[in-house]
Amino acid sequence: MSNWVPPTARNNRQPVFNQGMEYELDPRNVGIPGSVQLTKDAKNLIGISIGGGAPLCPCLYVVQVFDNTPAAKDGTLSSGDEIVGVNNISVKGKTKVEVAKAIQAIKAEVTINYVKLQADPKQGKTLDIVLKKVKHRIVENMSSSTADSLGLSRAILCNDTLVKRLEELQQNSIVYIGLIEKARAMMKSTAKLIAAHKAFGEAFAAIGVKEPQANASLAFTRFGEAHRNLERFGTQLLRSVAPVITDLMTYLNKAIPDTRLTIKKYADVKFEYLAYCLKVKEMDDEEYGYAAMHESLYRVETGNYEYRLVLRCRHEARVRFAKLRQDVMVKLELLDHKHVQDLCSQLRRFVASLTEYHQSCITEMEETDIFPIEIDLNRALGKSSPNTEIEAQ
Repeated sequence: MSNWVPPTARNNRQPVFNQGMEYELDPRNVGIPGSVQLTKDAKNLIGISIGGGAPLCPCLYVVQVFDNTPAAKDGTLSSGDEIVGVNNISVKGKTKVEVAKAIQAIKAEVTINYVKLQADPKQGKTLDIVLKKVKHRIVENMSSSTADSLGLSRAILCNDTLVKRLEELQQNSIVYIGLIEKARAMMKSTAKLIAAHKAFGEAFAAIGVKEPQANASLAFTRFGEAHRNLERFGTQLLRSVAPVITDLMTYLNKAIPDTRLTIKKYADVKFEYLAYCLKVKEMDDEEYGYAAMHESLYRVETGNYEYRLVLRCRHEARVRFAKLRQDVMVKLELLDHKHVQDLCSQLRRFVASLTEYHQSCITEMEETDIFPIEIDLNRALGKSSPNTEIEAQ
């Protein structure tokens, strides 16, 4: 759908008077007038840049609100809003330089009279913006020389270190997968060893019960108890290692994927912000080109609505970009802390559990000093030959 308006309709915009000021209302955007009082900073600035104005544009508007400035902290003014007065004095017909000087001439506090840009940002997300996002996605991983040879300009935010952290997360994932697989293999082997100790314990206990000789019966019974203790030590090892694997799995299946998803969202918002930046530059170049030829550009002479809409979209995309960038930085910092601190802690727990298990097993077997065991096989077999005796070692 074209936004063209017949020349006869250009003068149909009715002025609205308020406190002695004349508001130029765009027929596609009937804004809400208002005023805001801003206290200047130490540099005598309020923190906005101004565009439009005489002799080409019938209105002046906010191009950008700079961070950490009085205007940004107040939050009333936004990119694309029309400026209609300074200290309740109309600026109609003024140039942007004259308005900037008028604001600078006022000390301490200044009142900005404005008309809010009432526009749906979705209108600014055109096919052109989508294609520009795709372009930035393609250029993201290109070198400067490759991009230049293909005739593609590279934005300053390309090769973002935060986006490249995805590769580091992938490497961390591989490390954690390897640790989990080794730990699980160890647990499976330990479970089999526990089953063997249990079987030995039951077998030696049964032999001890059936052995008629008191010393041999006591020895086999004690040996069976030792294997049961080894079984108990193994069970304790599994219980100690299980939480370690659970924590590693939480990091692998929740922390890393969540951070990876946040980085991808951040990259998408970044590409959208870069697309709007490129669109603003193209529209600026178009204006400069027409001005150099001393020709009027219709969108400019009718209030530059399309440009102001793109400015608003760029501003909102930048806000989302800054917020997500902060979120990514926080999550990466927490993830690095967890990776360094928690991983070391979990590995220490893992090694400590293995050390305790092996030390307990060694101590148990050293204390089970039951060899040699003397067994009278004739008595065990119910025979009467007195000289048949065997020494088991």
